[in-house]
Amino acid sequence: MALGHGGHDMDKIPEGQTVSLDPIDTTLWVHIFVQMLAFGILFPIGMVLGIIKSRWHVPLQVFSTALALLGYALGHLHGGRQFNPNNVHAKAATPLFFLMVAQVVFGIYLKLHLEKGIHGRIRPFFRLVHGINGKAFPVYAWVQMVFGGITALGFCQGDHIGQCLAHFIMGGAFIAYGVLLTILLLVGQLWLRRTGRSQEFFDSAVIAAWGCVNTFTEHRWGTAWVRNDWQHTTMGIIWWSAGLLGVWLSRDRHGQPKRNFIPGFVILITGWGMSAHPQELMISAMTHQMFGYTLMAAGLTRIIEVSFILRDKPGISEDGTEANSFQFIPVFLLYAAGFLFMGATEEQMLLLAGSGIDHVAYVMILYSLASLLFLFTMAVIHIYDRANPLSKKPLTNGHAVRGDDAQVREANEFELDGLVSDEEDEEHAARRKLLTDDGSEDGPDTPSTVGRNSDRVV
Repeated sequence: MALGHGGHDMDKIPEGQTVSLDPIDTTLWVHIFVQMLAFGILFPIGMVLGIIKSRWHVPLQVFSTALALLGYALGHLHGGRQFNPNNVHAKAATPLFFLMVAQVVFGIYLKLHLEKGIHGRIRPFFRLVHGINGKAFPVYAWVQMVFGGITALGFCQGDHIGQCLAHFIMGGAFIAYGVLLTILLLVGQLWLRRTGRSQEFFDSAVIAAWGCVNTFTEHRWGTAWVRNDWQHTTMGIIWWSAGLLGVWLSRDRHGQPKRNFIPGFVILITGWGMSAHPQELMISAMTHQMFGYTLMAAGLTRIIEVSFILRDKPGISEDGTEANSFQFIPVFLLYAAGFLFMGATEEQMLLLAGSGIDHVAYVMILYSLASLLFLFTMAVIHIYDRANPLSKKPLTNGHAVRGDDAQVREANEFELDGLVSDEEDEEHAARRKLLTDDGSEDGPDTPSTVGRNSDRVV
């Protein structure tokens, strides 16, 4: 969390550099692995356990916090390589530490179950803040780990800052997109259906917004246009123009949600552009080319998924619990594309060019990292999904529905109870009388009408 906090010997750092030439010592390696374990693995698992209200949530978060504090201390006690104390990783460590402490304080307060007097008014606020901060912790951890890698190698300084930002933000965005698609694919289909929007509406809206930003930020206005400026700026233009088209196509002529090919097309054409991106080093050119091919494959398989596998349907099954194996291909390729782009900065390519590692080995390493993150994401989602196993899911019209969907139905029925008009009550009473007269009234041997009542309320 705080590389280079201890033993700042600025005399060892060459002029114009931010790190010394000393190797990373054992203490710093332990710091790195401890913080990766605490923030990268245990805190996200604890977050999910909190969402499903598991009894293991508090013990795991207590252990993770203790581990994080140990790592924080080790970050101040290391020897070996020294760092400029103003590095971005050290600056971000302090607010992250206070966010962690605040999360612990909120958790302890909520665990006390103080609900009388003023506590009844402030408790909902604390619960909201605790939930938001906890769910954002994986994002905090990801950013801080990226900062740690940058600081450890002394990268992204001076003229390299701009291209570092482009690579890490765009690469991180592709990985985040892959994570969100994984969540929607495995546990989010029914939620998406309840929004009344197709998935392409949200994808296209984000693409359009991102394109607007890229159109006006990829060229340093007032300076001469160079080849890369033209490519980056026109890529932003295609993003917002195609994104707006995707938003329009996300509804049919009757105003109902409609799937479309636009997000996949934007990913594909972006990959084509990046595969031909001019580079000075051979390893950089080959890495960017593989990044472009991976994006093109992700976009193409996404189009095939929507148009031919799903045939414009929201999902494979009505209850949203099944997924075709082909649907995992574009998702995994987005993870891989993100890692490839994050690992293709100028300084990284220069380091690799002098290390003897060729582009094939490097690409394999990045695909391996993508595989591990994809595995971890699905494992965490599986923990959440196991909280509502299929065998315990209630039936609606003979079909199993997700536990969260059933909870929403029950909540809606509870909240709307008493708000139903007298006309609806009379209509329902008349219908029950008619069923009774026909001998169809529910009895011990007839199916329950609970599911149908939920459907009516919803």
